[in-house]
Amino acid sequence: MAQQDLQVDWLKCFVAVVEAGSLSAAAAVVHRSQSAVSMQLKKLEVACGHPLLLRGPRQHELTPEGQQLLGYARRLLALHAEAQAAFQGEVLTGRVRLGVPDDYASSYLTPVLKRFAPRHRGVEIELDCEQSTSLIPRVGRGELDLALVSRDHSRRGTLLFHEPMVWVGSPQFDAWHSDPLPIAVYEDLSLARRSAINSLALQGRRYRVVYHSSSLAGQLAAVESGLAIAALTRCSAPDHLQILGAEHGLGPLAPMEVSVYRSRASHGNKAVDGLQALLVNTLRQSVPT
Repeated sequence: MAQQDLQVDWLKCFVAVVEAGSLSAAAAVVHRSQSAVSMQLKKLEVACGHPLLLRGPRQHELTPEGQQLLGYARRLLALHAEAQAAFQGEVLTGRVRLGVPDDYASSYLTPVLKRFAPRHRGVEIELDCEQSTSLIPRVGRGELDLALVSRDHSRRGTLLFHEPMVWVGSPQFDAWHSDPLPIAVYEDLSLARRSAINSLALQGRRYRVVYHSSSLAGQLAAVESGLAIAALTRCSAPDHLQILGAEHGLGPLAPMEVSVYRSRASHGNKAVDGLQALLVNTLRQSVPT
């Protein structure tokens, strides 16, 4: 029996499922229906002669053969994107100074950069990870070209999606039973801090700030040690922490409006144009609003 060629569309769907974590999320990334993505995966598995993914209720895990194929698939897709870019006419070059908060970097920025970098190898990207409250004024001053931020008013940048906020605590310590409630928060100007305190005020729930840090790692350390609970973006809440809600005596939190914010000084920079367009097209389509 002749060995089948591995089609680019099959490989794109395979990599998308691995990176997005589910068929539904991958379908939005590759702009296909969930059933079409599933069919592409089946065709790829038939061509390889091995199952590549173990289907679970929440996510898909790679089989040993899937893990082996993943490296080849990524290299093939990168080379394919490079070949496409070579025939697109204008080649992008230059530098993009990009900012992103820690909690959005892995979930939202990484998939975009994985698509952008192979296509535009002549573009140098300088990445700064800081809180939105620090990134927004830096974009305004022209120190950064673009930033993915939680916006502080309705006209700040181009709205991409609404990111839910959740209360999290360590199931080992039950800190949410304490009165006053111990909370870990970001810096004074943080929108997440404001959302947390407003929610507690609406409930009339007593609280005390026992830890504040501008870093996500600091917030997680405070929660994991049982020192406090915290209000985090859902994308940054690790699975080993418990999501808290009304049954724990905690009210809802206002979501973050996530936008891409661009400096005036960067207009006319075609490399910035390209990355901004990819951010908007990818995140508006792959993340529910």
